[in-house]
Amino acid sequence: MSKLVRFQVGESGPRYGRLDDGGTIIDVLAAPAWQGGGQPTGERVPLEVAALLAPCEPTKVVCVGRNYVAHAKELGNEPPPEPLIFIKPPSSVIGPAAAIVRPRASSEVHHEAELGVVIGQRSRRVTAAEARRAIAGFTCVNDITARDIQAAEKHFTRCKGFDTFCPIGPWIEDGPLDVGALRVRCRVNEQVRQDSQTAAMVVDPFALIAFISSVMTLEPGDVVSTGTPAGVGPLVAGDVVHVEVTGVGILTNPVRDEP
Repeated sequence: MSKLVRFQVGESGPRYGRLDDGGTIIDVLAAPAWQGGGQPTGERVPLEVAALLAPCEPTKVVCVGRNYVAHAKELGNEPPPEPLIFIKPPSSVIGPAAAIVRPRASSEVHHEAELGVVIGQRSRRVTAAEARRAIAGFTCVNDITARDIQAAEKHFTRCKGFDTFCPIGPWIEDGPLDVGALRVRCRVNEQVRQDSQTAAMVVDPFALIAFISSVMTLEPGDVVSTGTPAGVGPLVAGDVVHVEVTGVGILTNPVRDEP
């Protein structure tokens, strides 16, 4: 198992690497591993001098709504007969430690902790079995949502698409994981808000990728966010929110108000 990171040092442009167990980034070529850039350069960068960025640059983040029964019910819904998908724009993506900004347009911004799947191969109409081979690895996603806008509009584009509304990271775990036995948690200021198992998903990640790829082509670096468990709740300026997926890592972001 290894952790793929995207990072920068000072003002130098984004680079890709692998994080070893000792906390050192083993630098790789400019392109990520799934674009053939996974050969080490030999350079080693201490993690403490690097700023971790969102570990990939997706052309789109495809999210899945109501994929946990308890979460669907807490918002007064039933799980849909087919996966309910929507897209977050690339402009919503931020990395670890970057601030989630509560827009002036919303007074009720919620966290949603999720397991993210990063696509490693161009995928169109793949089967669930083929989807396993198309995955680059797994990450943490926080599907930030302006809940008051969602309730008023009944659509997902604006309420999910604000800048900074898609924290991803802190890295991509590319080792084998039992995706049906992972724990997904959210803590806000160390208070546990969400705590569930991926076994509670209505549709598993591989079937989700098969379904989504029957609608749209998934490109390398795209992210599929697999739905959030029950316990979503509000964020206010000054909060620090942690999304944790066992076997993957912890994604931490502060919260501030739009100036």
